[in-house]
Amino acid sequence: MIKHELLVPAGDMESLNQAIANGADAVYLGCKNFGARKFAKNFDNEEIISAIKLCHLYGVKLYVTMNTLVKDPEVPMFLGQIEFLYKAGVDAVLIQDFGMLCLIREKYPDLEVHASTQANNSSKETVELFYKLGVKRVVFSREMSLKEIESIKVPIEKEVFIHGALCISYSGCCLMSSMIGNRSGNRGECAGCCRLPYTLEKGSRVMIKDKYLLSTKELNTSYRFKELLDSDIYCFKIEGRMKSPEYVGFITRFYRSLIDSYCTNIDIENYNKQLKTIFNREFTEGYLFDATPHEIMNNESPNHIGLEIGKVIEINPKFLKIQLSEELNQQDGIRFLKSGKGFIVNYLYDQNGKLTNSSPAGSICFVENKIDLNMNDIVCKTQDYKLMNSLKQLPLRKIPVTIQVRAKLNQPLEIIMSDGTNTFKVQGNPVELSQNAPMTKQRIREQVEKLGETPFASKTTIVDSDPQVFIPIKEINELRRTLTEKLVQVRMKKDVIFQSNDVIMNVPMTELNPTLTAAAYTQEQVEMCNRFKLKRIYIMDKEIYKDYKISERAYYVPTRNTRNSIANYQRRALVADYFDFSLKDTLVGDYGLNVTNVYTAYYLYKLTLQTITLSVELTSEEMINFINTYIKTFNTYPNIEIVAYGRVQNMVIKGNILNLSTKVYEYKLRDVKNRVFPVYYDGVNTYVLSHEKIKLSDLKVLKNYASIRLNFYDETPEEIKKIISEYLN
Repeated sequence: MIKHELLVPAGDMESLNQAIANGADAVYLGCKNFGARKFAKNFDNEEIISAIKLCHLYGVKLYVTMNTLVKDPEVPMFLGQIEFLYKAGVDAVLIQDFGMLCLIREKYPDLEVHASTQANNSSKETVELFYKLGVKRVVFSREMSLKEIESIKVPIEKEVFIHGALCISYSGCCLMSSMIGNRSGNRGECAGCCRLPYTLEKGSRVMIKDKYLLSTKELNTSYRFKELLDSDIYCFKIEGRMKSPEYVGFITRFYRSLIDSYCTNIDIENYNKQLKTIFNREFTEGYLFDATPHEIMNNESPNHIGLEIGKVIEINPKFLKIQLSEELNQQDGIRFLKSGKGFIVNYLYDQNGKLTNSSPAGSICFVENKIDLNMNDIVCKTQDYKLMNSLKQLPLRKIPVTIQVRAKLNQPLEIIMSDGTNTFKVQGNPVELSQNAPMTKQRIREQVEKLGETPFASKTTIVDSDPQVFIPIKEINELRRTLTEKLVQVRMKKDVIFQSNDVIMNVPMTELNPTLTAAAYTQEQVEMCNRFKLKRIYIMDKEIYKDYKISERAYYVPTRNTRNSIANYQRRALVADYFDFSLKDTLVGDYGLNVTNVYTAYYLYKLTLQTITLSVELTSEEMINFINTYIKTFNTYPNIEIVAYGRVQNMVIKGNILNLSTKVYEYKLRDVKNRVFPVYYDGVNTYVLSHEKIKLSDLKVLKNYASIRLNFYDETPEEIKKIISEYLN
């Protein structure tokens, strides 16, 4: 069995302390900028230095999430932060932005880089590309199964999420929050649109009304964790930088116990019962273990449900009578499942109406009816007062050391302390002959092992002493203190040999050749685009593409995030997943490659893409800035395309979570603000499209420097004819 790393989130210093104390092997956290959890407290630079020292003291690695997309004006600040982290001694940085990842690998070759799950690592070809680029580790997409991950035989460290919140969309492929409210999930600003209610419609018919159709359960692999321990996965990652320090402490302790015990002699059931009172959206074993859409989704509630502890059996305006199946304590939080109402139990009464601190499982109790509950309901505990208080008390994490004492008459007292890597020796005064009460070996051992509030504890102490020796207690204490201080200092300090290379970028001269392109779903749409002899027509349906593939204008748009990227592509294709593009001919990069800066474009061109589509999250002004920056940086023009009209993919979701008919384009999701999102299933993934069609301004400037793409979805041939004519003028 390989050694595994338990990687734990820290949204603030309190969570960091919980993670370390409860047994994390590594911790990941974010800076104030460029992290995918912008609304966590996160760490300023002074706090990061403190965090690095604290982690390294306990032998814990510290990784920093720099995993957002970076825009051109931000590149100097981003690289400045990377350089700061490198010099400060972080163990690795997690990166999403492809341009920044490549640039960091060239500029700072000794800095360890991990490809974030935001980089959408869902195929062997993607992993192979990152390995060639010198990436040390990939964080696999949550949609991948254990079998699929183990089948990838690439000599790179594998990291997977084992617990916590699940994104419904493939990470790095979700534009929902960005398109609705200009809060980009790719830039750490996700507004959690998937946790809202939606109505599913087909044409004018309502299929499902006001349910949480995009809201997932929480990932929980504890019951099948032994299978993960038996796998070749190196790092087990817990989600939760937005969760409480107590949650972080509990979940770290839980999985630490599972790892250390190899999942034996651990009361997993009781751990999960306690966990339900801390955070529970219902649990799923996830795609790691081939969960079905029904097992993944919680359409009833996006919030913390708690642990079911009983039911209301009688109601009056003042009190609620509850039959308990689990213990209830004063100051616990409870919620009533059907009504959704809840409160803190300030006063708890037993079945005789007497005030009590605790009511056991199986008993009847009374609580105040503070919420005007008017129907019998299921009672859930959403906060366990005793458990939360116990979690605030951090366990002592001790670093094992060996101690050797040499106490020979007329020779200096000598004490050696080692943590297995670092060894220090100190000497005191010559040892004298005792006149009255000699210092025994046992007394010396006891005194030298008094490590108190230091982070150390002796696992082995060897005392080599003459009989009848006299040693002042004060001297032993001072020598011991000197040794522990030396060990603390050396463990906290990481010697960094900073190396920065000049990156030389050679870009061939490019001639401007802007044109008009279009994407289409149906045969009629493709035919209308073909009549206009557009330079490129991106065809979404493989069967339709077969009818046109002889034409140089026809490009296939393959299903995204398949496990075999290369096999999924035709000779001419629109690519949205990363792999070594030199293995295929005539590929155009789609907006799914998330190009927001000129360095991403440069490295994509190096991978032999001839044309790339800029991110749809850029404004017209930012696209113009991109063009100007590219010209200034590389002294040539970029060969780019922009989506100027139409709907874009807000989400790419594994499987058929909404039970849609394949390639039927009549379905839509409607939210509480009456926004309508077209949705379809292509046989592999479910796609949620934007509620509004992009209509870029400033095209007068852009069309001189970029190809213009029109995305058609539900437009009729006549509408397409009119739209193309407008853009040709």
